Amino acid sequence: MATKVIMPQMGESIFEGTITKWLKRVGDRVSRDEPLFEISTDKVD
Repeated sequence: MATKVIMPQMGESIFEGTITKWLKRVGDRVSRDEPLFEISTDKVD
């Protein structure tokens, strides 16, 4: 079942990023506020 995920805003001038690492797999349980992935942006690495 697909579930919408809302990513917190990273900063005032950051509008997009690339998922570099998934921390969960399909079927894994996820708790509220638990990290799902790592992202990379032009400003933060």
